[in-house]
Amino acid sequence: MLVKIYGSAIYGVTAQTITIEVSVDTPGVGYHLVGLPDNAIKESSYRISAALKNVGYKVPGKKITINMAPADLRKEGSAYDLSIALGILAASDQINSDTIADYIIMGELSLDGGLQPIKGVLPIAIKAREEGFKGFILPRQNTREAAIVSNLEVYGVENISEVIDFFNKGIPLERTEIDTRKEFQDKINYFPFDFSEVKGQETAKRAMEVAAAGGHNIILIGPPGSGKTMLAKRVPSILPPFTLKEALETTKIHSVAGKIGSETSLMTVRPFRSPHHTISDVALVGGGSYPQPGEISLAHNGVLFLDEMPEFKRTVLEVMRQPLEDRVVTISRAKFTVNYPASFMLVASMNPSPSGYFPDDPNNTSTSFEMQRYMNRLSGPLLDRIDIHVEVQKVEFEQLADRRKGEDSITIRERVMKAREEQNKRYKDLEISYNAQMGPKEIERFCELDTDSQNLIRNAMDKLSLSARAYDRILKVARTIADLEGLTNIQSNHIAEAIQYRSLDREFWNI
Repeated sequence: MLVKIYGSAIYGVTAQTITIEVSVDTPGVGYHLVGLPDNAIKESSYRISAALKNVGYKVPGKKITINMAPADLRKEGSAYDLSIALGILAASDQINSDTIADYIIMGELSLDGGLQPIKGVLPIAIKAREEGFKGFILPRQNTREAAIVSNLEVYGVENISEVIDFFNKGIPLERTEIDTRKEFQDKINYFPFDFSEVKGQETAKRAMEVAAAGGHNIILIGPPGSGKTMLAKRVPSILPPFTLKEALETTKIHSVAGKIGSETSLMTVRPFRSPHHTISDVALVGGGSYPQPGEISLAHNGVLFLDEMPEFKRTVLEVMRQPLEDRVVTISRAKFTVNYPASFMLVASMNPSPSGYFPDDPNNTSTSFEMQRYMNRLSGPLLDRIDIHVEVQKVEFEQLADRRKGEDSITIRERVMKAREEQNKRYKDLEISYNAQMGPKEIERFCELDTDSQNLIRNAMDKLSLSARAYDRILKVARTIADLEGLTNIQSNHIAEAIQYRSLDREFWNI
């Protein structure tokens, strides 16, 4: 008897339905699994055999042929255990198969028949709804994630015996339903960190506000203990809240990577990713033999924080150049290509020298050669993609001892949201949505300068030895500062503030 049962495979951040055809023939004995399965799927026969035996069923001693179509696409992972097991039972007339084709069925089997959680549940559920499947049967730990998708029945199970009883005896499975919008709104404003906890550092906090308002990449330069990491961790709390579309995009990526917890359905807070400096280039941008999203994709619609940026391997930093520009990562293999979104805000930090102090600090023990070699770890093209460089000074005792709270994140966030609203109106007919994405044409159109502003930026470039590449960055940052003040035109004071955010372009650093 031949039975068809349906599962799903993940490619990039999208799913493709897989048809699992199971044929049980009386003459002969054998187990044949075809359709480019990987080792985890090939080993499923042992898990399936033990699981069925422990729930009172068995794999028939006949010739079993299983084809996973399309046969030319590689299938990977243990999530097909439940599909294959039910296909074998249905093809050998041990369970009723009349309605089995109405469902996407996925899950990894334990030897006792229990089910283990799987990856990529959200893209699978979205694809199941698109293709008109009635429901999705999967491990209970994944149900809240799948239940985000409306107009799809989601059934979580803990043991294969529950699914067998559902098809054989009509015993109903427990359906999981959640109110996506309510859950989204309830948690959208929860943040573990707040800017009111930061003592002093008013200049750095202002730079963070400007960076968040325009989506600008920022690097913090300061001695150890000055609060660089503390500032960076609070950036998500001042970014505009997720839209439902952005939340779904980000949740899909984390679902594919297996980063969604069993108590979580939809991500409601922008991600903050902080990889260690020993990370490899593949782990950062994504890839591998079976491609998986990297840290920059996990930071999509959120923040990627690189602490002590010069300590990262140069090859790792250089592979970020293209994603920073294109906001997407393309991973190509011989037979397929996958794309991972990578639209993130880069926040980096570094010490001003190997000894940890600024060049004019009496405690600085680094030679000019050592400082030059240290600064050369960051290439010009990479720094060219970082709009704001801000120096973070040591916090004085009086500031640390001050018991008064600083401005909180909610207040700063309101100003940021107003600035973003202005940008959304300005770019509504363009392919960009915030100031950091402006190209030469948009800069020429939206960053007109009066005579005073032109003279100021000309003098700054001459006297401070600012590089030519700093010019566009200054204009974009000045445009954001004007948006924060609700002004249509850029003024000279906006240009002056933007110039202060180009520390690494100054002659001071060209040792």
